[in-house]
Amino acid sequence: MLHFRDISFRYKIPLRATVLVLVTATVLTTSLLLREYRDLRRDMLDGSARWSAVLSQTLVAPMLHDDLWRAFEIVRAATSPGGGEQASAITLVDPRLRIYVSTDPARYPILAPLHERGEAAREIASRIDGAAGTASHSVEIADKLYVITPIDADGVRLGHMILEHTSTFMQSRFAGMWLSATLVTLFVLLLILPVSWFWGRRMAEPLVHLADCIGKVGATIPPPGALQFEDSKDELGQVGRAVARMFDELREKEGLEREMLFSERLAAIGRLTGGIAHEINNPLGGMLNAIGTYRKHGASDPELAARTMSLLERGLLQIRDTVSALLVEAKAPSHPLAPQDIEDVHILLKPEAAKKSARLQWNCELPDEIPLPATLVRQVLINLVLNALQAVEAGGTVACDIGLSADGMTMAVRNDGRYIEESRLPYLFEPFVGDGNGKHGLGLWITYQIVTGLGGHISVQSEPGLTVFAVDLPLGMAVEMESAS
Repeated sequence: MLHFRDISFRYKIPLRATVLVLVTATVLTTSLLLREYRDLRRDMLDGSARWSAVLSQTLVAPMLHDDLWRAFEIVRAATSPGGGEQASAITLVDPRLRIYVSTDPARYPILAPLHERGEAAREIASRIDGAAGTASHSVEIADKLYVITPIDADGVRLGHMILEHTSTFMQSRFAGMWLSATLVTLFVLLLILPVSWFWGRRMAEPLVHLADCIGKVGATIPPPGALQFEDSKDELGQVGRAVARMFDELREKEGLEREMLFSERLAAIGRLTGGIAHEINNPLGGMLNAIGTYRKHGASDPELAARTMSLLERGLLQIRDTVSALLVEAKAPSHPLAPQDIEDVHILLKPEAAKKSARLQWNCELPDEIPLPATLVRQVLINLVLNALQAVEAGGTVACDIGLSADGMTMAVRNDGRYIEESRLPYLFEPFVGDGNGKHGLGLWITYQIVTGLGGHISVQSEPGLTVFAVDLPLGMAVEMESAS
């Protein structure tokens, strides 16, 4: 349902102007008609009083000579058409308030006491008894108006003349005045309403244009000169200039953002290069540790030589897969994850834990191979454990639990080192979000890319004394086996 508030101002302002004009015209016409009605009633009473004063003088002689027939002829002629101020009935009463003569003998028979002829007659009789002086006075009873005029001769009260006017007497005159006033009002409205619609729409055009201009601002900002605003000093002009300044500032801000983005991309290349070196350095460190161990103890131990070669091979594959994960490309070829892969990571990370004098607690409950790419899972585990080792102080503890659940593989890495502030948690897996100690923050971003690429989920909970990274990986991911070569 369309509400009035939802209508465009190009219609709302003219409609309001129309309602205002109609209400104003109605109020003015009504007030003028009421005033004319009061004036008409006053003029009618004044005219009726003057006419009755003249008529009462013509009745003096018949009443002095008790010429009843002559008095009747005079009052009957006065009520006939063209007889002056038209009265529906005229009644003469004597000083004892008995009916002397009346143009309506059925209601007012001769010599009948006036107060016995109904409620209106009793009210008139009481007014006559309480009246003094020779002036006419009027009384309105029900829908009739009565004008009472004394009849005197040389200071002697001969009686009273009662003129009765019905409501139709004024209604006919007032109806003519109402019709004239209505026709004049309609004529004025026919002239004013089109003008009000014209000016109303013209007043709304700048506001509608301003709304259209603002509505064009979306994904792009209009170029300079594309939008024209009202050039005035009123409130609408001020709003237009403010919107124009806002567009200029938005264009300037957009330009600055483009420049900052370009600069950030250049800086990101440098940071990304450092990040690649960091991620490649982790398996290289393990490989160097393995070579150092072989040099000391491997000359006479063929089994250690085989394990060293296996570690070197896995480390080189790890470097290759790190580059693939860093570029967020398709998963590199890999073999299914086996318990030995987890143990290799344990061996690679032991020297790093020894450097920090940290305890590395390791618990792997994988019974056999599972359908997950070994190189990517190892990369996730290495990144999480190295981050935990960097967070703990000397003598701290890092614990790693790997197992299976109904939904897939679970991995949890805990440490009791520095906790992560709550304000950093929402941005922890974004690239280049460092820890405030000079770290670039690519490791967790790469970890997040690998986990989500495998269809899994990674979460973190941190409080003073305990930080836990939890990874859930669903089983059944397609694993492209490494070639024999």
